[in-house]
Amino acid sequence: MKVVAAYMLAVMGGNASPSADDVKKILGSVGAEADDIKIELLLSQLKGKDITELVASGREKLASVPTGGSAAVAAPAAGTTAAAPSPAEEKKEEKVEEEEEEDDFIDNLFGKDD
Repeated sequence: MKVVAAYMLAVMGGNASPSADDVKKILGSVGAEADDIKIELLLSQLKGKDITELVASGREKLASVPTGGSAAVAAPAAGTTAAAPSPAEEKKEEKVEEEEEEDDFIDNLFGKDD
């Protein structure tokens, strides 16, 4: 992702077709390591393509992706305060969620259905 971000920064800075050195220079300026393989892969995939068209196409694709959950959590009414859960309750909830995620991962890994 940092390689893509560096490439986009170069484009936004006025360089319509950044080179590997341009991307490396941007990454180096913030102390990030430059992975030559990832940079070359990105440049080869973007060669001859208009980045603004790619971004527009990506936005269209993302618009059709369901994001789930609408306004499920409502803000408390004016003048009222919501009680915050105790630290013990928060830890208990975190542990339950982690166990469920691990179970889902293991089930998916071995092809088990719910």
